This record gives sequence, C-alpha cells and structure tokens, in this order.
Amino acid sequence: MARRDLTGAVDFAHLESYAAGDVVLIEEVLSMFREQAALWVRLLDPFGPEGGWRDAAHTLKGAALGVGAFGLAEACGAAEAAAEADGGMKSVQLERVRDALDAALGDIAAYLHESALRSLKGPVAK
Repeated sequence: MARRDLTGAVDFAHLESYAAGDVVLIEEVLSMFREQAALWVRLLDPFGPEGGWRDAAHTLKGAALGVGAFGLAEACGAAEAAAEADGGMKSVQLERVRDALDAALGDIAAYLHESALRSLKGPVAK
C-alpha cells in the first residue's frame, strides 16, 4: 500500500497546509484519528444507546474536517440531519458514514505507509 492507492477520500493537501508541512505533526494527527475512529465506529448504531450515534457522528464530523476527510464529514452531517427520521433512514445514513470512514482510513493507511517508506530513504523533512 502506498500513496498511489489513495482514493481521494482524504484531502491530504488540506492537512499538510493546515499543519504547515510538519510531517511529524501530520503523522501524529492521522494516528490519533485512526485510534479514535476505532472508538467512534462502535457507537454508529442507530439502535444503540440513545444519542450515542449522534454524538459519534458529530464528533467524527469535526475530526474528519480537521484531517481533510470532507466526504466523511458530509456523510456525518447527513446522518445528523436524519436524526428525526425513522430507524431505517438512520441505518442507511450511518452505513454511509461507516463506508466513508473505511475509505478515509484506507487513504490514511496508504499515506502513512508512503510516509514511512520516505523516512527509510532519508531524514524526515519538516
């Protein structure tokens, strides 16, 4: 897996600009996003504890915007908007969130892999 495997689910240029090109900071932010995503995805159940999925979708939306996963943020926003809809509609929206999260995590894995390969070739640039 390498940068060529990116799907476009994450706008890394946005993140790189936001972090002023600090490779170490970018890697730390992406690693934290991945760790937190493992927690959020478990809460994306429309039939789970009341409000749990809404909180997860809202938190995930903010984090997605921060790393440049704009499609994921949009899916989270749509799920939040479906909060008053019936359980079937929430299920569809939350499935879209999970799919967008999977795509973002795949891109993040490819990006971090490429970064690790670059670090083997020389010193990490800041």
